[in-house]
Amino acid sequence: MRVCLLIAAVFATPALGADWPVFRGNSAMTGVGSPKLPDQLEERWVFQTKVKDTIEGAPAVVDGVVYFASMDRHLYAVDLKTGKEIWSVRLAPMKASPAVRAGRIYVGDVEGKFYCLEAKTGQLVWSFETSGEIIAGANFHKERILIGSHDSTLYCLEADGKKAWELKIDGPVNGAAVVIGDRTFVAGCDSNLHVVDVLTGKSLGMVDLGGQAAATAAVVDDRVYVGTMSNTVIAVDWKKQKKAWEFEAPKRQQPFYASAAVTDQLVIAGSRDKKVYAIDRATGKERWNFLTEGSVDASPVVVGNRIYVGCLSDTGEFYVLDLATGKEIQKLEFYSAITGSVAVGPDCLIVGTEKGTLHCLGKK
Repeated sequence: MRVCLLIAAVFATPALGADWPVFRGNSAMTGVGSPKLPDQLEERWVFQTKVKDTIEGAPAVVDGVVYFASMDRHLYAVDLKTGKEIWSVRLAPMKASPAVRAGRIYVGDVEGKFYCLEAKTGQLVWSFETSGEIIAGANFHKERILIGSHDSTLYCLEADGKKAWELKIDGPVNGAAVVIGDRTFVAGCDSNLHVVDVLTGKSLGMVDLGGQAAATAAVVDDRVYVGTMSNTVIAVDWKKQKKAWEFEAPKRQQPFYASAAVTDQLVIAGSRDKKVYAIDRATGKERWNFLTEGSVDASPVVVGNRIYVGCLSDTGEFYVLDLATGKEIQKLEFYSAITGSVAVGPDCLIVGTEKGTLHCLGKK
């Protein structure tokens, strides 16, 4: 399978709030949240989709409402406090994470259609047709929307759904958009990181990654951090347009499909070798690793001094790890493979599974 990644530059790590409006929580896609979570997580509520089908993306959490998409063809809005459905709308099978801005929800489906809907009601505002599957989450640059498709195109849309520009690359775009400043990047299918002007869609240069990208990247200051299908995690200095370092596990090397979480010191990356790795952000050297019960395709998050991550085992282990040491602090079981990436609420976590259950974890 050929995949591509869409990301964008950030000039400083953005401030983090109580909402989680896009795939990795913020425009830099760092996967880091700021709320205070309880020392021991409890299951606050569980929501079951209409058909027991997979939840693959991360939910969006905005103003006390959880928005998530499912392969059961529905987009859902659920009350964060109670887990009760507010509304649902039938669209098409969806793998992508919804993105929310200014009272509207943006999400794509596996049939290539991209939707804008009213957040209060789920009513369709407009739609945009692409020629390939959309599994990437959207993000925003001022009033515009960026979205990637498996038709090998990065699209920039106006607020009314009209195309502002498009950029063709050599293969499907699979990662979520990241936008801060006036630079965006496309990486993966041709094993290059392309630096792009987000205002015009024009390419400004590229960096050889040595392998196809397989995850959404995280960007902090002048470095881009991304996992690849070639079993590596890469740091790229996007200003100098050269690779800063490359990490590969010493044994049982497998692809990194999960998107990394990036803190001030560490890059936290989940791998298909059933491990979570902590990599020194400056040097690319391994600090520690933690062995799980299954492959880690869903993206971890960091809140405070803890990591939260699930795996693809049949029993659905969800782990709480110490950020500094990788030591297991808590383990929960959802009895279904954890396919969905973690979203962070004001005082809780939300994550979906292969059987269409959405779990809210916090204090009861």
